[in-house]
Amino acid sequence: MRLIEQLKVWRRLLGRVCLLPAMLVARPAEAAARTKSEPEILLGGQAVLEGVMMRAPRSYCVAVRTRKGIVQKREALPRPQDRWRGWRLPLLRGLATLGQSLVLGIRALRFSADVALEDESQATGKKQELPNWLLALQLAFSLAFFIFLYKYVPLVVATWFERRGLEGGWLGFNLIDGVVRIGLFLAFVAGVSLWSDIRRVYEYHGAEHMVVYNWEASQPVSIENARGFRPEHPRCGTSFLMVVLLVALVVYTLVPVQSFGLRLLVRVLLLPLIAGVSYEVIRAAGRHHESAFWRAAVAPGMWLQRAVTTRKPADDQIEVAIRALEGALEVERAVQEPAAATVN
Repeated sequence: MRLIEQLKVWRRLLGRVCLLPAMLVARPAEAAARTKSEPEILLGGQAVLEGVMMRAPRSYCVAVRTRKGIVQKREALPRPQDRWRGWRLPLLRGLATLGQSLVLGIRALRFSADVALEDESQATGKKQELPNWLLALQLAFSLAFFIFLYKYVPLVVATWFERRGLEGGWLGFNLIDGVVRIGLFLAFVAGVSLWSDIRRVYEYHGAEHMVVYNWEASQPVSIENARGFRPEHPRCGTSFLMVVLLVALVVYTLVPVQSFGLRLLVRVLLLPLIAGVSYEVIRAAGRHHESAFWRAAVAPGMWLQRAVTTRKPADDQIEVAIRALEGALEVERAVQEPAAATVN
């Protein structure tokens, strides 16, 4: 493979790593019963390089389209609450679910990148693999980018206003900090949408949501039926991040530290708490979707999905999402049957 082709794959992977939190569809930590005899299988997912990852409570499947067809990776997935009952508690369950989702999302991205490189290798006759150090470097860059853009820069702007007496007190300082943070996030997701590769991600993102809706409606999952659903989903990572930004604005206001260094440290250290609270908001909105209050809570994220982070997919993209769902369900049912037999 020519170096320029390899760099393209790496660039596409970096863009998706930076967008990873906005691409995830959270799967609630607990499942209600669809019927008395059959538990409901609640799904989450993520768009990857030319594909989709779907996850169920105890399984996941990544489906990626190549020149020769669709390839899959499917595996069983142990639940955090099965390892420690404390992960069932409010706030902690959100951290466990989100942490597992991020780790799984990185694994799915790695698989899709390897498939992309292998696909290019078959076309050029030169075998290429994604080095582990490169993925680690991209993750480190993404974390540093997140802290710099969404923690450091808003604090610098708010401090500039404070030093000139224009912030309007402690509440005004945090309001400026929060508004700048939200503005930077909106500018980032809108800016990267100009990349043709990221537009493809947003299309797969829409396909993932439509297929999840199709499954949740208890209808036969097909391209035709999935077409009847919208590409925005209330449990999407985009909605979650919008809730995170709003919750952070409130939480930071409650911590009256004064120095720049302490303010920055507090913003980093409180991330787990903010993420846990935000997960509970998204979870409640999903469980009480008919409530006007909870619909309003996720409305900004739904609007952002509609405007930027989801696109109407092509039929072949919906097909990939369906294959990912079918693979996850196949493993999930195989895992559940032995568990049910043990209980009985």
